[in-house]
Amino acid sequence: MSSVELSLSAAAELARAVAVELAGEDAVGAHEEVRQEDDHAATHYFTAHQPGYCGWRWAITLAQIGPGEPITVSETVLLPGPDALVAPVWVPWQERVRAGDLGVGDLLPSRPDDERLVPGYLASDDPAVEEVSREVGLGRPKVLSRCGRMEAADRWLDGDRGPLSDMARAAPGTCGSCGFYLPLAGSMSAAFGVCANEFAPADGAVVHAEYGCGAHSDVEVDIGPVAPVAEVVYDDGIELEARPS
Repeated sequence: MSSVELSLSAAAELARAVAVELAGEDAVGAHEEVRQEDDHAATHYFTAHQPGYCGWRWAITLAQIGPGEPITVSETVLLPGPDALVAPVWVPWQERVRAGDLGVGDLLPSRPDDERLVPGYLASDDPAVEEVSREVGLGRPKVLSRCGRMEAADRWLDGDRGPLSDMARAAPGTCGSCGFYLPLAGSMSAAFGVCANEFAPADGAVVHAEYGCGAHSDVEVDIGPVAPVAEVVYDDGIELEARPS
């Protein structure tokens, strides 16, 4: 360690005096540590007793341009320590909204750079979108992009109405073979549809073709006996012995 670094590290009393001048004697606590910023600067940290700043520290940065030169104060600031109470990282409101947050009368505009949507005048790789555009003549201003469809497919696949859910594992059959299954149009038709059975738990919801429940259209009532009937055995209690020859 150079003489300048040693001089800066030993200047804790000077750094404390600066902190006291800035915040007052009662607001400056014990010296916690010193960090060397470079060959000519070091920062001293003191516990802060500032009301409302639990775990924060006073940081006083000192500098010296060379051996024998006076030590100067470069910066004084109140910084959060390792265990400080700080505000959570700010997240834009568009990213804070979650499924189910939208209520009656609420508005949720899509972001201008939303990669899930593309302008409707662009050619789509989804036949269903192209068919609607031709029928209407002008088409919708925005349509789902490939990214948007893939995100939706992954979400539905891993959701409560996907093939790995507990309901699907216990079902007697899959939605793809059920008469109440209405396949979606376009590129989603191979894997997803809507349940149209009012008595099913997924009625009116998007389901995976490999999802299933106990309301499958091919489920039949078992009219056999509840318990198996044991074979009738008659025992008259007579023991037969072989006749001697």
